[in-house]
Amino acid sequence: MIAVAATIAVSVGVGVGLERRLGPRVNRTARMLLTTMLFTVLPFVTFFNIVRLRLTADVGGGIVIAYAALALTALAAWVVARRGLRLGRARTGAVVNAAILANTGYLGLPLTVALLGGDRLGEAVAYDSLVGGPVLLVAGFAVGAGFGERAGARRRDRLRAFLSRNPPLIAAIAALLAPDAAAPDALVHASRTLVLAMLPIGFLAVGAILSAEAEADKLGWPPPITPVVGFAIAARLLLAPALLVALSAPLIHLPAPYLLLAAMPCGINSVTVAHVYGLDLGTSAAAVAWSTAIVVAAGLLAVAVL
Repeated sequence: MIAVAATIAVSVGVGVGLERRLGPRVNRTARMLLTTMLFTVLPFVTFFNIVRLRLTADVGGGIVIAYAALALTALAAWVVARRGLRLGRARTGAVVNAAILANTGYLGLPLTVALLGGDRLGEAVAYDSLVGGPVLLVAGFAVGAGFGERAGARRRDRLRAFLSRNPPLIAAIAALLAPDAAAPDALVHASRTLVLAMLPIGFLAVGAILSAEAEADKLGWPPPITPVVGFAIAARLLLAPALLVALSAPLIHLPAPYLLLAAMPCGINSVTVAHVYGLDLGTSAAAVAWSTAIVVAAGLLAVAVL
């Protein structure tokens, strides 16, 4: 947990420092890194992890309820953003994705081991694979295509953008159809190493983008928690896990890792989706930065107490 927190802090700091020293070139490079991860690293990681996944009935109930909770979270985020805060399409889409796309992998899995023990890691991996991944590939990209400023004006254009700019979804479908022999152990291990590499690269890009947004709007660092960003964070860290608890209480005994991962911060991939489709990048990056800081601080405190 300490290593994860240190990596995040250093990566964001490096991104901010490079952008302030070198200016727009770093901002452009950060956006290019996000696009490169989307079209190369994410499809590779998706394929070689899903192809080895084994579905069991034990995790089914909690997974279904998790989808229902996230659907209600998305609906609530849309209603508040569009009708309460009266945001435009691009900012509304950024808020919705911030509310439903969680960092279940980078932070959720290490936190599970640190707080609940290694014997609960299997449940956490199931949630990450069966909820976090599909929600990103289907709902997250659909929100990007539906609300983004660079996805086209007509429904046909937005559907084409959803499919053509979503290589991880294609990789996931291919993985579900492929036999185990298509995933040699060496490539599976390589994909997991790439996941670790995505953590510093992703947060470096977040730092550079946040710094550029702050300079463009003449804001300081760290970025302010505006009402829009504050609501996005609250929807991600409070509303989503509360709905999961409320829906599961009368039906099942919710596995502890499910609740822990449901309360993870906004995922880095929400920034990637925002960049590719034209959602509000400043809102996405600020929500990622602040929600991550809150969860990392809480995790470090919990580890220290336990």
